[in-house]
Amino acid sequence: MSKFWSDIVHTLTPYVPGEQPKLKNLIKLNTNENPYPPSPKVLEALKAEAAETLRLYPDPNSDKLKSAIANYYGLQANQVFVGNGSDEILAHVFQALLKHDKPLLFPDITYSFYPVYCGLYQIQYKTVALNQQFEIDIEDYLQPNGGIILPNPNAPTGIPLPLAKIEQLFKRNPESVVVVDEAYVDFGTESAVRLIQQNPNLLVTQTLSKSRSLAGLRVGFALGHPDLIEALIRVKDSFNSYPIDRFAEAGAIAAMQDQAYFEHTCQQVVATRERLVKDMQALGFDVLPSGANFIFAKHRVKAGCELSAQLREQGIIVRQFQSPARIKEYLRITIGTEAQSQALISALTQLI
Repeated sequence: MSKFWSDIVHTLTPYVPGEQPKLKNLIKLNTNENPYPPSPKVLEALKAEAAETLRLYPDPNSDKLKSAIANYYGLQANQVFVGNGSDEILAHVFQALLKHDKPLLFPDITYSFYPVYCGLYQIQYKTVALNQQFEIDIEDYLQPNGGIILPNPNAPTGIPLPLAKIEQLFKRNPESVVVVDEAYVDFGTESAVRLIQQNPNLLVTQTLSKSRSLAGLRVGFALGHPDLIEALIRVKDSFNSYPIDRFAEAGAIAAMQDQAYFEHTCQQVVATRERLVKDMQALGFDVLPSGANFIFAKHRVKAGCELSAQLREQGIIVRQFQSPARIKEYLRITIGTEAQSQALISALTQLI
């Protein structure tokens, strides 16, 4: 019944998320979920929220959650914007801050939702090629633009960009908004949040899905100058005034306040990542330097699609991208528990 579609629907190529398989007993290393459960304090908060007050709408401004995030980062509440996962945050960012006459710039190998948003909101964009080492070179972004967005660390490569380079990027583009998408920043990459106060054109986005183990609650946030936040609020309140439900707000606040648990799980992920890199290198893999909760690796002999299919036969799912061609031999592998990593290495040892 496509004859009833709006004209723009015919032009859209939707984002394809990582597979969420229905089979049980799989080792799922394809969507960068945290292998450890949420803080026990989160579960307690969720149980407490299961009350008769669910008949009432949540706070449309999510003031308690904004205050918890602001306190954590040493900011004011009017420098915080919250939404239903960082993907929704990014959707509002594209519409509110990145739609201008000049093209939006982002890497050619990066989070594949960016061009999808450009198609949805009819934003002109230009991709900037990573260098031969799959790194972002900020010199390539010194060109006319209507905004810049990039993940740090980048995805799917996992390579972090030093904070000094990030700072150069928005200082040398003072007339553009620079968005730093920090979905994976807590696993060993330095955040740009501390630079917000002195740089009104910097917006940082983060999520509680990865390092806080709350992918199922869907909470993301943006940090920046109050003027940037006001633009996001205007778009949000023209779309959905109640994006954060009562459970999400209660769980997110508890997660932000349990610093010890957060640090412990992040350290576990990082330690497992470093051991996994060494084990895979010993099996003949080239592994890109990672500051995330995943690695990007290519075997020197065996094809990526072949390895991915063979691992699946053994109950291990990793992600392999068919395009662009430059990365089709690479596997993106989520850092699981130590036991999951050892199972992966055992399977690869048999295959290789």
